[in-house]
Amino acid sequence: MYHKTKEKVHGLLHPEIVGDKNWDKIINVFIITLIILNVAAVILETVPSFHDEPHEKQFFFYFDLISVIIFTIEYVLRVWSSNHELKYRHSIKGRIKYMLSPGALIDLLAILPFFLHTLIGINDLRMLRILRLMRFLRLFRLTAYMKSAQSIINVFKSRKNELLLSLVLVLFLIIFSSSAIYFAEHTHPENKYKFVSIPATIWWSVVTLTTTGYGDMYPMTTLGKTMAGVIMLTGVAFFALPAGIITAGFLEEFRKNKKHRKTKCPQCGHEMDTDESHQDH
Repeated sequence: MYHKTKEKVHGLLHPEIVGDKNWDKIINVFIITLIILNVAAVILETVPSFHDEPHEKQFFFYFDLISVIIFTIEYVLRVWSSNHELKYRHSIKGRIKYMLSPGALIDLLAILPFFLHTLIGINDLRMLRILRLMRFLRLFRLTAYMKSAQSIINVFKSRKNELLLSLVLVLFLIIFSSSAIYFAEHTHPENKYKFVSIPATIWWSVVTLTTTGYGDMYPMTTLGKTMAGVIMLTGVAFFALPAGIITAGFLEEFRKNKKHRKTKCPQCGHEMDTDESHQDH
């Protein structure tokens, strides 16, 4: 009875692993709805007109309390039923291992600010409560999203070397451009108060290379403007590299996952893919 109950609870909370066709969708929809409402509450709490009156503060407090109670029960049930999985099989070590997993840590971070506020008495944990946004990651646990989420992971795994190389090139360009513009501009009467150091100039490099251009820092010397023009043109090419690599990775992943429909040739009866080019038999 104990093990069957644990299996049932584990299946309801992890439909992608075990699943229960009758209740898992209801529970997941309820949890996701509660997550979205919590995110909306965190956003609305920053609007002064929504928390000026005592009854408004009470509403947010009790909504937060009810949400944390539900999330805490869910977290406890997840930890309790986690050793149903083979990799968390040990009753104590297995549960500790699960509690240290990324998903469990996200669940804990979602409820921890409330308990810190209640038990320790820290006044304003609004910034910490924004961690509830991380609970959107639970969306990927839905069965309908698992294949898409796995495809994204596969793309980054298969292209990690190329992405790492492009990251190194981008970092090199940022450091080089920051150093070059600093030495060109730090002696200028007006820019010496803006380009005060190479670390401070990194902000200019990032803003310029990403084509954002806030305009708070810009070169005024002829040498600085010339180098900035070259850096801008180079940056467009360098920053396009990761996008191209990821796009190529997705195309390759889509080709792997593409389902080929089989059909028979009306002339010879040979089975062939409908996606392949027509060939003479």
